[in-house]
Amino acid sequence: MEAWRQLTDNELVTFLKEGNRHAYTEIYHRYKRLLLVFALRRLENEEECKDLIHELFLQLWVRRTELTITSSLSAYLYTAVRNRILDIITHQNVSARYIDSFQGYINQGEDNTDHLVRHKELLQLIESEIATLPPKMRLVFELSRKTNLTRKEIADQLDLSEQTVKSHMQHALKILKSRLGNVFGILFL
Repeated sequence: MEAWRQLTDNELVTFLKEGNRHAYTEIYHRYKRLLLVFALRRLENEEECKDLIHELFLQLWVRRTELTITSSLSAYLYTAVRNRILDIITHQNVSARYIDSFQGYINQGEDNTDHLVRHKELLQLIESEIATLPPKMRLVFELSRKTNLTRKEIADQLDLSEQTVKSHMQHALKILKSRLGNVFGILFL
């Protein structure tokens, strides 16, 4: 492993694109703490930041063959973290607006057209977030939440192990919770 530490970022990226797990591991260990500190300065939620970093590195591995780095690896990673932070903040702001609006509706007890429009927009937001999940994870999540199938029934239907179904559900819930914030708790827990 010492040899991998001696390589430059550019060399590691070349090996990563070829599917080398050692290069991926070295990149992960080289940048995970730095990126976590960077994210923590902006979000101030350690669990959310850890999830963000893990998702980033997961996507780095999944999309390694498509990877296009025009400047440096560190700039690429920091930009990716920054963009994910902006997405989280945007979703939190949108969610907060809808929650405030919904709470006002509950407090007033009015059933008006404005509420129905907002409700529809909120459902569209939620559906769009579900649609961004990886395909198998999305399918497991939708079967669980929309058809109320048990974990065993989903596993049988998709020819997966129950543990895989459980893992997909846990990851889906974690991703949706980080993206939808408070809305998530009202709707899925």
